Amino acid sequence: MATELSVRTVMAILVDKREQAAVEVQKLLTEYGCYIKTRLGLHDGAGQYCSETGLIILELVDDEAKHKELCDKLNAIEGVSAKYMKLEL
Repeated sequence: MATELSVRTVMAILVDKREQAAVEVQKLLTEYGCYIKTRLGLHDGAGQYCSETGLIILELVDDEAKHKELCDKLNAIEGVSAKYMKLEL
C-alpha cells in the first residue's frame, strides 16, 4: 500500500490559442489555487516569436473531487485539453 508521500496527482493542460484562452484558464487556476502545490508553464518562443500553444503542468493536493471538477471546467474551455492522473510508487 502506498503512503501519502509516495502518491502524487499531476495534471497536464494543453492550451491552444493561448491569448484567447489564457484569461479563462488563469481564472480557474486562481479559483482552485488552494489545491495546486506546484505549477509549471511552458511554451515555445522568445522575443519576437511567441507560440500560440502552451503546456501547463500542475501538482495537485487534497480533495480529489476538486481535481476532477477543475479538469472538467478546463476541458469546457475552447482550445483547452486537460487530463490528470495519480502516480504511485
